[in-house]
Amino acid sequence: MRDMGGERVQEAVASCAALLRTVTDRDWGGPKAGRLEWSCHKTAFHIAEDLIAYAANLAGRARDAYVPFEITLDEGTGSEGLIHVIETTGALLTAAVRTAPREVRAFHPYPFRSANREGFAAMGVAEVLLHTHDIAEGLGVAYEPPAELPGFVLTTIFPHVRPGPDAWRTLLWATGRGDLPGRAPVTEWRWRNNLVLPTDRLTLQGVTPAAAADLSSGGDGGFTWVVGGPFEGTREAAGMMSKAYEEGVHRPEFGLFVLVRRQDGLAVGGIGFHGTPDEEGVAEVGYDLVEGVRGRGYASEALSALSEWALARDDVRLLFAAIHDDNVPSQRVVSRAGYVRTTVEEERAAREQHDMDASLRLYVRRGHATAA
Repeated sequence: MRDMGGERVQEAVASCAALLRTVTDRDWGGPKAGRLEWSCHKTAFHIAEDLIAYAANLAGRARDAYVPFEITLDEGTGSEGLIHVIETTGALLTAAVRTAPREVRAFHPYPFRSANREGFAAMGVAEVLLHTHDIAEGLGVAYEPPAELPGFVLTTIFPHVRPGPDAWRTLLWATGRGDLPGRAPVTEWRWRNNLVLPTDRLTLQGVTPAAAADLSSGGDGGFTWVVGGPFEGTREAAGMMSKAYEEGVHRPEFGLFVLVRRQDGLAVGGIGFHGTPDEEGVAEVGYDLVEGVRGRGYASEALSALSEWALARDDVRLLFAAIHDDNVPSQRVVSRAGYVRTTVEEERAAREQHDMDASLRLYVRRGHATAA
């Protein structure tokens, strides 16, 4: 999966500039931009502010808060000059995305207080497309971005939004700018960068719908894998996640994570949930490692971290893993991660309720409130 973030930013900015240059003879200071309270001029300047802020925070590896600075326009700057500012700040974000290593994350408040280079690229593209739409609406002209850009935004930072047949109309609906048949109007919205959970030797990196689709179709998902990876189970899990996304039932924090080794940035396996917690707060976990890195404790380390994160939530009461009776290594993994074998009666009830294979054994880890 080739990283296209920089190219997407560049393309979005070019699309914005092309539209704005068709209306340089209009008054930008009076008309409001679409449904915003800002004027078209203020909205155009806001595009530039966002682009340079994202570039600075990514390039500066901001940790706990935005890099504190602001930009201003020289007195008398006209619409053509403002377009040039947008192009210049867009070039800065393009460069920052292209030069940032894949493992780098920088501060962004929503929802997990950081984003990687793909996240910053998608946020930049979203700001450009949506506010260009707002300006066009305010000035009474039509705007249609390049077809692949809305899909890039949706599959990177809107993983909770069920895709529709038209990605641009879906993005407009998801951000309160339009209607979609069969879907309620959106009055509040926020994009979602992927969740990353650190351990001593690994980072568990949440997989976006774009990466899941690539993994399930035989790609690398944008990760650099150790020899032999990704393993079959990771690809199957990616396919399950893609299906859930297409059906609109995917919740990003209960999807697939790729295990990336801190020492060299190589992906060594996958871990995640087989769907969201049920009404009783029960969720199933699964994991696998590339064969060449097994036996080093990576799976137990990852499972412990994921389990602790999940069980600290209010909507998760119990986690379980279903393991074949002859899979002794996997049984050791869950045991080291704090899971215990259920009773024979509980296993029998689960098999009857979920039509489980008779060779599967259930191991569970309970939250503090249910530990008894």
